[in-house]
Amino acid sequence: MLDAHAAARWLTAADSTPAQADALTDAFRLVVEQGEHVTSDQFKAGLAEMRAQQRTEIAGIRTEIAGIRTEIAEVRTEIANLDTRLSTHISTAETRLTWRMLGIAGLVIAALRLLG
Repeated sequence: MLDAHAAARWLTAADSTPAQADALTDAFRLVVEQGEHVTSDQFKAGLAEMRAQQRTEIAGIRTEIAGIRTEIAEVRTEIANLDTRLSTHISTAETRLTWRMLGIAGLVIAALRLLG
């Protein structure tokens, strides 16, 4: 609790006038009597509540991060599947092109024999 007399002595020792010391002491007394104060236990309980809330929020963020990592893994799998499909299509197209080129070469050779 506030010791008004000690506070007044400190203020006057700091070269405050008696009127200033009385005014400040009265203001402090008002704050102590009418202000909303938190006890040490209330502060600790509030701090524990805040920490619990932070832990809950951190757990939620970790869950979101895990979900994002899962989505990234799914996208990577889709990309790998697309890459495989593209490689298959390219290989098929290359095979067709090779056979067509061989066919055209055969026709050219046949035409040259006929003309020659």
